[in-house]
Amino acid sequence: MSEAVAVFDVGKSSAKLALVDRADGRVIAIRTTPNVVRRDGPYPHFDTDLLWDWLLAGLAEFARRARVEVVSTTTHGACVAVTSGDRLALPIIDYEFAGPDEAGEEYRKLRGTFHETFSPDLPGGLNVGRQLFWMEKKFAEAFAGADAILPYPQYWGWRLSGAKAAEPTCLGAHSDLWAPIAGTFSRLASERGWAGLFPEFVRPWETIGTILPALARETGLSPDCRIVAGIHDSNASLLPHLLAEPLPFTVISTGTWIITLAPGGTLDALDAARDCLAYIDAFTRPVPASMWMGGREFETLVGDGATVPDDAELARFVRDRIMILPAASAGSGPYRGLQGGWARDPAGLSAGERTGATSLYSALVAETCLGLTGSKGPILVEGPFARNRVFLGALMQLTGRSVTGRADATGTTGGAALLASGPEGFVKPAAPAPPAPPLGVDIGDYAAAWRERVAA
Repeated sequence: MSEAVAVFDVGKSSAKLALVDRADGRVIAIRTTPNVVRRDGPYPHFDTDLLWDWLLAGLAEFARRARVEVVSTTTHGACVAVTSGDRLALPIIDYEFAGPDEAGEEYRKLRGTFHETFSPDLPGGLNVGRQLFWMEKKFAEAFAGADAILPYPQYWGWRLSGAKAAEPTCLGAHSDLWAPIAGTFSRLASERGWAGLFPEFVRPWETIGTILPALARETGLSPDCRIVAGIHDSNASLLPHLLAEPLPFTVISTGTWIITLAPGGTLDALDAARDCLAYIDAFTRPVPASMWMGGREFETLVGDGATVPDDAELARFVRDRIMILPAASAGSGPYRGLQGGWARDPAGLSAGERTGATSLYSALVAETCLGLTGSKGPILVEGPFARNRVFLGALMQLTGRSVTGRADATGTTGGAALLASGPEGFVKPAAPAPPAPPLGVDIGDYAAAWRERVAA
């Protein structure tokens, strides 16, 4: 049997479990499931018990297919677990729940400045600090019994190994709890006492323990199977490039959220009002970044009929300037607050025209994000948009830079699999993917018209 790592990848909309060959990085098998939000209980929260049962069933299946030596976890940000002993003190809140906004005005007086935390003021529970503040006020007795706060990847590591640990990549995801330049907890986290509830920091690739004996028996995994600390999903996508590429370069990590990360860029142009921030990479360095819910917008605009446009459809929607104006989802991104959408009724469009126009809109917003992060050098696209030829080709034409899409379904899987061996075990790919070709149509006038309408 081959030696493998099981990667548990929890995204906002769905979770994946991938079996990855440790020798060549090949994905042997992959399972997916919806990431269910429960509406019962004190507030909307992730159904971690349902996900846990699904995870164990998947690990048991994988144990019959390969020798799983390591389990590595990567998750979305804006998520922590507040624990009390061997259980959750409170359910893990869905960050889209608006409840924490009840404490918004009081919380804003306490949170740090943008240039301390490089964390924008976001709605609902998108700032973990606001989650904690609201729970502390609303559920004071339960919160007072907390013995630890775990970033979400380390929550799953704890359930698998029994060891409580923490690492800072999730705290760099607009949490308000980290000061990137100082490299320590923010003033808010220290003054509220939350910093003291986080376990000792480890590196994402460090082993926090082995799988619990009862779980080894249940799943068939070896009792020696290591559990590594885990990592924030956008940083999982970034890690292999940090190990392989000279600075500067940019990674656009796509999924429900589209995250632009610009190692070697500058913090100077980051704008809190436009959903800019500084992430923290696996080596605890600040990384200029911008975020927007581009995957969610794409699904809303295209629906179930996503189709690659043919050359005639591509030329037609560019010529007729069939466009989408920002923001299709007003709650996030560099055009947050604008009320946009289709500039004309899309009812008569073909599926290819609708898909192409949405892809071009996504590329134009992505170009804006590149400017805000001071992005330079080649552009690497991870995740579902890496297979979108209109998005890739348009971004190449808009920037005049090399744009490369990875062929695998999600860059988070490959990055999280690297944690099994750590940076020392990284082998640079011998044949990187070729850059995307340009589109077969000039989009210069289209892009200029789009920018003019956005600025109006």
